[in-house]
Amino acid sequence: MEDTIAAISTPLGVGGIAIVRMSGSHAFDVADAVFHSSQGKPSTFASHTIHHGKIIEAGEIVDEVMLSILRAPRTYTTEDTIEINCHGGLVTAQRILALCLRNGARMADPGEFTKRAFLNGRLDLTQAEAVMDLISAKTQRAQAAAMQALEGKLYRHIEAIRQRIITILAHIEAHLDFSEEDIELATRESLYADIEQCIQAAQKLSEAARSGRILREGILIAIVGRPNVGKSSLMNALVGRDRSIVTHIPGTTRDSVEELITIHGFPIRLTDTAGYRRKCGTIEGFGINRMHKVLSDAEIVIHVVDASRKFSVLDLEILSFCKTKSVVQVFNKADLKTLIIPPLEWHHYKRINMSAVTGFGLDSLKNEILKCISNKSCITSTSEVFINERHNNLLTRIIWFLNRTKKSILNDTGFEIIAHDMRQALLLSGEITGHIINEDVLDRLFESFCIGK
Repeated sequence: MEDTIAAISTPLGVGGIAIVRMSGSHAFDVADAVFHSSQGKPSTFASHTIHHGKIIEAGEIVDEVMLSILRAPRTYTTEDTIEINCHGGLVTAQRILALCLRNGARMADPGEFTKRAFLNGRLDLTQAEAVMDLISAKTQRAQAAAMQALEGKLYRHIEAIRQRIITILAHIEAHLDFSEEDIELATRESLYADIEQCIQAAQKLSEAARSGRILREGILIAIVGRPNVGKSSLMNALVGRDRSIVTHIPGTTRDSVEELITIHGFPIRLTDTAGYRRKCGTIEGFGINRMHKVLSDAEIVIHVVDASRKFSVLDLEILSFCKTKSVVQVFNKADLKTLIIPPLEWHHYKRINMSAVTGFGLDSLKNEILKCISNKSCITSTSEVFINERHNNLLTRIIWFLNRTKKSILNDTGFEIIAHDMRQALLLSGEITGHIINEDVLDRLFESFCIGK
């Protein structure tokens, strides 16, 4: 890679500092042209040092900066790298970047610094993906999981499977090459057992896919109930601020209101829905339709009941919509001390007595939500490993080929077919780690990165 790339690596806007990053074989030439210091030219500075100076354009001082020198190969991209720490703001970093581009650098594509780190062997593909997960982490748990992947934990899991496949394939190909020779080869029974171990390891990782999705996107929890039972008050209590409008007028919420919160380290997409009623106007009707849509997507439902009012057939209808969901029933307005006894058919639902206004019972509700998440197997033994959709799709295909290989062994199928399926499983495992490079996949993956990373 002869060209030198440049980009602003910090968010645009008002801030204390901004960083303009360059990487490539001509990074020091560009720095020599734009950076001026009494200490000399950047190309003469020692690696991993930082220097004070000025960025000058046509005799005008653009900014007073600190310039970091990072010489190959001990850099993020393994290439010569320059980082210019300038004052933040809307103009300064842009002017410095434009000056670098005019002096020989080109604008970096999204994720190109990380892409170069991958192509130059600094990161494997799972680590490169973990960089974006680390940047976009919404909770401490998600950040920790992304860091585990960046340190190579996911790679080690996948590589163990890949090496086991290589060993099995070597036995199979030895049988093909020396089938006429009297040599000791693995029996079909032992091959079957080895392949089963591969399948179990791959399935264990695949089971963590749901955990990874939840850590990235959050688990959707819908708050449902009749009008004026306190859904919006409960939403505000969980969020910790006035997110939904609360009045004594029934039907105030006519649309779904969503907020991202964190409960015990898990990101929660909490959604307040319109109060359920049978007869309603056009606008309320749209709200009820939105409620059904949210319910269909939600994994956990908080059914809010006004504990000071009689039960209604509407409450039973709401529960009928939630048969496949984890349901927590909140008997709100417990502070009114007029709690009613629920019908017998409701006794198998977890009941939380609380007051959204005073906060009584709020901690109990949060603990019950965590139990629901745990019961849905969102917390697994490998939940600290990020498995994204790309990984899981490839793992699913690996498992399919390995299962077909098992059947072939049982059916005494020829080793040529068995070897073919094992080679496919090996190629797919290589696609996860980046041992096998698919240019289209790489382009799509790094396009999702921000420019400058």
